[in-house]
Amino acid sequence: MEIKVHSHRHALELLETVPEYKVLWREVLQAIESVDDESVIAHFRANFEGKAVKSISRSINTLLDTALSELDWKSQSQIFAESEYGDHAWRLDFAKSFDVSGVQGVGTADSKSGISIEVAFNHQGNISWNLIKPVIASEINHVPKAIQTSLGIVIAATSELKAMGGFDSAVGTFENYVSNLLPLRNLLTVPIAVVGLKAFESFKVVHEKAGSQNFGRIELI
Repeated sequence: MEIKVHSHRHALELLETVPEYKVLWREVLQAIESVDDESVIAHFRANFEGKAVKSISRSINTLLDTALSELDWKSQSQIFAESEYGDHAWRLDFAKSFDVSGVQGVGTADSKSGISIEVAFNHQGNISWNLIKPVIASEINHVPKAIQTSLGIVIAATSELKAMGGFDSAVGTFENYVSNLLPLRNLLTVPIAVVGLKAFESFKVVHEKAGSQNFGRIELI
């Protein structure tokens, strides 16, 4: 997939210049690039076409999960180490750590740091929480972390992908996330890269109705 990136608090500069971040950023890009037209078409047709699934979001999620897991990213990573904070609300979609010994500019009290990822194909009402979760995972607070991170990546659909991919009208887009960075700036104290997934070129999703249910169908362009 092709992407566009918006950098908050110099996130992209850090990802492209700090060696430890750079390695993980390359893995993220590798995972995203693996989610191409052919793999999404094949996955959606095999698993969701003809069923009450309207968009390709679940196919993209699954393919990203597989690609990142193969690169040893921890899926559904708990933010906090303590079990009372182990429910879904306190989890990151992905996280991976690295040794920060001798790394300048990485603020952490631990010898480990890392990157947290949110894949955000959910309702616009969740935008603030999806942006704040990487901050909670990165800031030092009173509850020990499962993985201490210091930079966040939020992956969202661009408005073009939302339109061609059959996404629900209430889904937050890359553009929505970028517009929320400024009013939340004082709360978003850590670097965050917002990654927008661009539309596919060879197909689109059209909606059809069967009885009372709507479902998505791949239509080649």
